Amino acid sequence: MKDVAARAGVGLKTVSRVVNGEPGVTADTERRVQEAIDSLGFRRNDSARVLRKGRTASIGLVLEDLADPFYGPLSRAVEEVARTHGALLINGSSAEDPDREQELALALCARRVDGLIVIPAGSDHRYLEPEIRAGIATVFVDRPAGGIRADTVLSDSFGGAREGVAHLIAHGHRRIGFLGDRPHIHTATERLRGYRAAMDDAGLPVDEAWVSLGPTDPGPVRAAVTAMLTGPAPVTALFAGNNRVTVTAVRVLAEHPAPVALVGFDDIELADLLGITVVAQDAAALGRTAAERLFRRLDGAEEPPARIELTPTLIPRGTGEIPPA
Repeated sequence: MKDVAARAGVGLKTVSRVVNGEPGVTADTERRVQEAIDSLGFRRNDSARVLRKGRTASIGLVLEDLADPFYGPLSRAVEEVARTHGALLINGSSAEDPDREQELALALCARRVDGLIVIPAGSDHRYLEPEIRAGIATVFVDRPAGGIRADTVLSDSFGGAREGVAHLIAHGHRRIGFLGDRPHIHTATERLRGYRAAMDDAGLPVDEAWVSLGPTDPGPVRAAVTAMLTGPAPVTALFAGNNRVTVTAVRVLAEHPAPVALVGFDDIELADLLGITVVAQDAAALGRTAAERLFRRLDGAEEPPARIELTPTLIPRGTGEIPPA
């Protein structure tokens, strides 16, 4: 700081104000200080800053799968909020493995991030209780925490699925198949519950052969769709429980000789061009709301944990409006 002050012709306090983004420095003075810092090749020592302030100006984000297109806008929104607060985002993927989720979350805590945003893979998050007591703010997004009370930001999976299936029923369908993720996943069970509720609202029976929960890899989904379309009572419509399932369903239906209606949960790339009807979550709003909640905690908000639920939007584009063959 002495070297920078001497080169810029200012006092030590002025250098401190510029480095820490404090007010009271003219634009010209700030420019001279920054030029001195750049020319001397100095960088702020964040390790020393942590020791002095007790904050790392960083947050952690634990995703399910970095390769899933759904999480791109969510992660970007978290990063933008973090940036406005002068914080760095560090993220990683749990690969839907509860043990890996715990390992990653605790590794981020060990590096003393100020807060965590977690998309849960597991159903027991009591391992985070000591970290939360130690002051690491934690918000769960997309799925609720298990075993602890914490801020949570979700989409209304039940309501969205119910609306999507009701849309198919309104267009004349009575045999509707449901394709979902693995049954231990909160969003999968909520969307299945919404499907059953819509069918029940319309007084329609559900043949269990029309329901498939399991891995969302193309092979199992293709087999499930094929079985529903070729059984003794083939379905005339499908409700796909997430973006990956929808993509496979579209490919299978493209090979099917008769038209089959389709509504997918989650929007997908090119869905507007392909005319795919979807129940769209706002992934960016999920991420932004979770991050804002996290920084509200970091700024000292003391209030009971909140459960915030965002409403998805049905977007009719064509496939959900096909009548029964």
